[in-house]
Amino acid sequence: MFASSRLTVRRRAVAVAGTAVALALTLAACGSSDDSSSMPGMDHGARPSVSSSRSASPSMGDMPGMDHLSDGNGLSDTRDGYRLTSKDTTLPSGKQAVYRFTVTGAGDKPVTGFALDQTKPMHFYAIRSDLTGFQHLHPTMAPDGTWTADLNALAPGSWRTFVSFTPDSGTGKGKDFVLSRTVTVPGNATKTPLPAPATTAEVDGYTVTVKGEPMAGMAHPLSVSVSKDGRPVTDLQPYLNTYAHLTAFREGTQEFAHLHPTTEVTGDHGGPDLAFHAELPTAGNWRLFLQFRTGGKLHTAALTLHVG
Repeated sequence: MFASSRLTVRRRAVAVAGTAVALALTLAACGSSDDSSSMPGMDHGARPSVSSSRSASPSMGDMPGMDHLSDGNGLSDTRDGYRLTSKDTTLPSGKQAVYRFTVTGAGDKPVTGFALDQTKPMHFYAIRSDLTGFQHLHPTMAPDGTWTADLNALAPGSWRTFVSFTPDSGTGKGKDFVLSRTVTVPGNATKTPLPAPATTAEVDGYTVTVKGEPMAGMAHPLSVSVSKDGRPVTDLQPYLNTYAHLTAFREGTQEFAHLHPTTEVTGDHGGPDLAFHAELPTAGNWRLFLQFRTGGKLHTAALTLHVG
């Protein structure tokens, strides 16, 4: 996750270090229920999971085994003693697939205790290298710590699978982690160009409008409004303890960012305006996936946002 407090601390540390160096030079001179999305290729499933409770990163490895390239942006399979492992390096094309994985900690032992983050102990994402085919799932965990994610049909190409979690014990207790690995779906892969940056997106008759101009590496507010037939939507239902879930991936690298909602859930209906805390680490085009629920149905809207 990307916390503004860490960035502030780093900047202060750099400033202090710079002052010390300058002083030294002067003295010398002087002497990082199941739901399903309604858009093809952008699917979401949710299943009950075991958990403890808490209220609660850039070059891209396109080939299996190239998973240790970076840290802090979700692009590594290892961070601070925790590791994402999986025997699955390929998945079938055009049909439902099962992806199994384990998170290990100290002594390479499977971690089985996780705190809740937005009502779930584990969030799983699959995204194709061209940022299509987005899926967001809540997998199930076996007693031995093996997680199972039931994926909808995948198109041929290179995919990256992300896991987002918070251990509730051990050295990482209370800390948010995002780890990932790559997987290949065999077949004739056709790359889809990323749509141009836009402030609006359409899904299932709804119009989503995003306002805000995030700057790389800085915390900025981002607002989202939902309308239908030109009228504000006020019947958004709570979903993952919020009225909308927002995830972003960077073009070219697949860097991950979860944009945290700041609009408080006050009842069974919300909208039309939603606020998010946006901190995107690097400049470029980011693909945003907004998930919201109305009438018991989950909708997923996607748009491209440019970050300067």
